[in-house]
Amino acid sequence: MDDNLHSPQRRLIELRIEHADLDGLIDRAALQSPLDDLMLRRLKKRRLALRDQIAQLEARLEPPEPA
Repeated sequence: MDDNLHSPQRRLIELRIEHADLDGLIDRAALQSPLDDLMLRRLKKRRLALRDQIAQLEARLEPPEPA
């Protein structure tokens, strides 16, 4: 059971959930007035970092297709 908590598949799910949460947060922050540009930039930077982590993890989990 402990192995399941730290599996790469579970980490991938957690990263995707966090990415989706940030999407919603960014959408709501963009609608606020006055707009907090610094906070919005930080959220977008975090979302981009999560997307990169997701891509790296997916590449490790999915074997390359033969040519």
